[in-house]
Amino acid sequence: MTDPKLQRSAARQRGYSGPAILSVGFRPFFLMAAIWAALAMALWVLMLTGRVILPGPFGPVAWHAHELIFGYGGAVVCGFLLTAIPNWTGRLPVTGAPLGVLAVIWLAGRVAVAFAPALPAALIDLAFPAALAAIVAREIIASGNRRNLPVLALCVLFFVGNAAFHGSAAQGEAATGATGTRIGIAVLVTLISLIGGRIVPSFTRNWLAKRGPGAMPTPLNRFDAGVLGGTVAALALWTAWPEARLTGVLLLLTGVAHLLRLVRWRVWRCWSEPLVWVLHLGYTFVPIGFLLVGGSIALPQLIPATGALHGWLAGAVGLMTLAVMTRASLGHSGRPLRARPVETVIYLAILTAALARIAAGFGGPFWLVHLAATAWIAGFGLFALAYWPILTLPRLAVKSPSASSPPG
Repeated sequence: MTDPKLQRSAARQRGYSGPAILSVGFRPFFLMAAIWAALAMALWVLMLTGRVILPGPFGPVAWHAHELIFGYGGAVVCGFLLTAIPNWTGRLPVTGAPLGVLAVIWLAGRVAVAFAPALPAALIDLAFPAALAAIVAREIIASGNRRNLPVLALCVLFFVGNAAFHGSAAQGEAATGATGTRIGIAVLVTLISLIGGRIVPSFTRNWLAKRGPGAMPTPLNRFDAGVLGGTVAALALWTAWPEARLTGVLLLLTGVAHLLRLVRWRVWRCWSEPLVWVLHLGYTFVPIGFLLVGGSIALPQLIPATGALHGWLAGAVGLMTLAVMTRASLGHSGRPLRARPVETVIYLAILTAALARIAAGFGGPFWLVHLAATAWIAGFGLFALAYWPILTLPRLAVKSPSASSPPG
């Protein structure tokens, strides 16, 4: 029997009569995230060549790191959570003017970080993660949904990491070595491990169930709980003691555990549908990141830290978030869950960006950095163009079963 709370939440969304882009959280924030990912990378390239100098509180490297982790990452996390939490809790979604105000706060943070002095930039920028954490706290606590309290804890940590980033920058600490940077990365990787561990096997099972008998993804069990526990422990140790040998060992072991977790999801059975295999491919960069970062601690002369970090940043964050953005946007807008050619091109562009950036970090020629930036801009720019009508126009009417397209 359908939960009455879920019915009320769905009715609220159907009864919304304002601009479509403010009808649900993923619409404004996925669109803004994609546009900003492409624009920020273009600005970064211009900053590398000395053609653009931003007067804000961060130097070029710090600004680039901050805007990828807390700017882009914050927008994607917000869009996902504001869309998912009503389904988790049965409470009414954030829509209309409140959602628009939250979007303006995020935009103000991007402008402030680029142009304002240090203190105003920090206060304006931190208003967004503080507001998001407050909303998540209200929804999860009011519903008594204790299962998702870890998500609230991660939102609070994301705020703390952003605040620490601003503090480190004010003291002249390098972005790549700042505690706030590690906290932000750790939160994003943990969220991908937590949420990805739910949706990847679930979506894969749903797709395979329509394709006949065969091996199915292993359901969540104690092994997954152990992997998540190890993930939190390894990332906490890395955040506090990034150069300790024990940290490197634990990161390497956690990377192996994530690879075993991935194999249990039967990735080899879903290569015919890009909307499914991209979830597995994006998640693959989680263990790659653990192995690279752990290796950079154990063998720093062979594995540079910068190249290792981009296994998580360009790979896991870039590709996994786009995988979720495309699927959620199609599904929640009433469109078939089947990849079109444009989705495949988007995925391959970001995959190219991730591989080129990792290779550049390992001492590859500098043109690899430009290749990575170009592919990144192309992938997110294409998403923004292709999904503009999907995210700004009303949801498609539900067709009758006889007239609907077969599900992907």
